[in-house]
Amino acid sequence: MTEKEENPGSLIGISGSYWKSFVLQAGVKLDLFTLIGDEEPEADHIAGKLNGDPRGVSALLNALTAMGLLEKHGDRYANTPLSKKFLSKASRRYVGYIIMHHHNLVDAWSRLDQAVLTGKPVRKDRIRTGQERENFLMGMFNMAMATAPGLVRQVDLKGRRHLLDLGGGPGTYAIQFCLKNPGLKATVYDLPTTRPFAEKTIAGFGLSARVDFAPGDYSKDGIPGTYDAAWLSHILHGMSPQSCQTVIQKAAGVLSPGGRIFVHEFILEDTLAGPLFPALFSLNMLVNTDGGRSYSEEQIRGMLAKAGIKNIARMPFTGPTESGVLMGER
Repeated sequence: MTEKEENPGSLIGISGSYWKSFVLQAGVKLDLFTLIGDEEPEADHIAGKLNGDPRGVSALLNALTAMGLLEKHGDRYANTPLSKKFLSKASRRYVGYIIMHHHNLVDAWSRLDQAVLTGKPVRKDRIRTGQERENFLMGMFNMAMATAPGLVRQVDLKGRRHLLDLGGGPGTYAIQFCLKNPGLKATVYDLPTTRPFAEKTIAGFGLSARVDFAPGDYSKDGIPGTYDAAWLSHILHGMSPQSCQTVIQKAAGVLSPGGRIFVHEFILEDTLAGPLFPALFSLNMLVNTDGGRSYSEEQIRGMLAKAGIKNIARMPFTGPTESGVLMGER
């Protein structure tokens, strides 16, 4: 290791990186980017609209400018192409919900050491209500929309008639699969509290006649219906290995003979020590759930095989957060 690499600056940078996170989250929470829109308002005007302190608002605007999320011309501020596309609610590609979901996780992450020592979640209120539930569900929509349109083109559902989107939240993947496959119907199975968000999203894509919603708790209840394809996207990481096995068994059980099952997850290497995002996400599950974690390809293969799934293979797909897809047949 060189002297430059031994410099503690990189460690200090990691330690203080949450400063930038909080600046972005404050900008989204105050809806600054929507307020600015296509205009170039002055700092005092923005402070007035927010009923905020001019010094505090100016400091935030300047920090967002330094981060490349705003442009400053004299005392006027404008959105960058990036912020206009993703941080203004006027854009269909708005990702503010997932940013606010990250903000809601801050308290639990600040007590990571406690979770590590006890092995138990430290989130104070583990029942999402109101705005927090909307941030989570629509945040999942934000994340899925960044991946789903490209991913569904790689998933072969030719000849399949009815897809189960298990734990599908707002129905993003069910929607995208139906858009890609005109002869396909889909059922989103998720908690009853998810239904209003799912039905609104499904209707927004004009697919209410082809994508329906079945309320239930897949960790406790049976799954109604019979399907020739099942899609399990980012649900295993919220459960213990035993619960994952039970849910996969249930999903396999409602597949017709020859039906395909797809598992989309943040997949760890078999050593469990990388890649970085799945390793960090495993800690997110530690502080927020009783038994959740990221799983390796070997672990997921084992669960599928135990459920009687054959011809298990990993698709040649890697998502921006190291997600991957394993598939097999009943």
